[in-house]
Amino acid sequence: MIQTIPIETFLESQNTYDLIIDARSPHEYGESHVPSAQNFYALSDEEHHEIGTIYKQISPFEARVKGASYVCLNAARHIHDIYPTFTPNSRIAIYCARGGMRSSSLGTILSDIGYRIDRVIGGYKSYRTFVTDYLENLPPLHFITLAGNTGCGKSDLLSELDNVIDLEKMANHYGSVFGDVNGAQPTQKEFQNRLTHALLALNPAQSAFVEAESKRIGKIMLPAALYKQMESGFRVEITAPLEQRVERIMRMYDAMDERFFMARMERISPYISRDDKDSSITAFLNGDLSRVSEILLTQYYDKVYKVTIKPDVSICNDDLTKTLEILRGIQDEQRR
Repeated sequence: MIQTIPIETFLESQNTYDLIIDARSPHEYGESHVPSAQNFYALSDEEHHEIGTIYKQISPFEARVKGASYVCLNAARHIHDIYPTFTPNSRIAIYCARGGMRSSSLGTILSDIGYRIDRVIGGYKSYRTFVTDYLENLPPLHFITLAGNTGCGKSDLLSELDNVIDLEKMANHYGSVFGDVNGAQPTQKEFQNRLTHALLALNPAQSAFVEAESKRIGKIMLPAALYKQMESGFRVEITAPLEQRVERIMRMYDAMDERFFMARMERISPYISRDDKDSSITAFLNGDLSRVSEILLTQYYDKVYKVTIKPDVSICNDDLTKTLEILRGIQDEQRR
């Protein structure tokens, strides 16, 4: 059985689906998609381009004939991946770019062999309209915003707390010139998708923890409405002894190869003395990551990324368990 559902119904019941199928091409899926959706494409990238060309230059009928043959072949391959992992009792949702032929064709085939299929009206376009509208008109949220210098353990704290928005994790970037050490960032659209689902998953009766960020995390821009609410949240300054900050930041430098490190050192040249830059490079080449971390923390990060907003409270994070206890207490107080 196949039925069509509006985007609102899909989002309300998203967590109840056993499988969400993105029927668009791999390229479209790679740029951005509904979180947790899997790409079982109706048409490959090459096929999608070919069908579009036939539609425009020859005729819509010829395009549909050719497209149908490709969909059948692709569906035959996908079925072997879908079954037996997903049985006829599984709840399956499917969408394509605009809720048209691709999701209809693939959904019909799956429905005819016994799967219960919900096809999203308007497809990914309707989903993106929802995301952009939601982020532009963000409902009032109450944040506990963790600020503080690099290496004070804010990310470690977020990973242990409840009701959290981890922007750096979503953006795959630490928010500094060395921040892209873990590889490429998602597209702006993909980040917005992840962010929207994270915000919708928050407990509205409880304050949410978030790390203070600039308006940009690497190449990703934060929504203006979100940034404003973060800035006006209950602000907690996290501090830590230098030796602990060095230990934390060493994890990041341990993941860097020489080429990456040298390129980033060139970027920060205007903001660090020549002696400190040379000392950092020498220490890195000698494998002395502790020395690299100490120099860059004290002579670069602490000077460039200064905290200017006065905090509501300051916590020395020299004991993670104790800091978590204090933050959870603040969260309980904020709820009241």
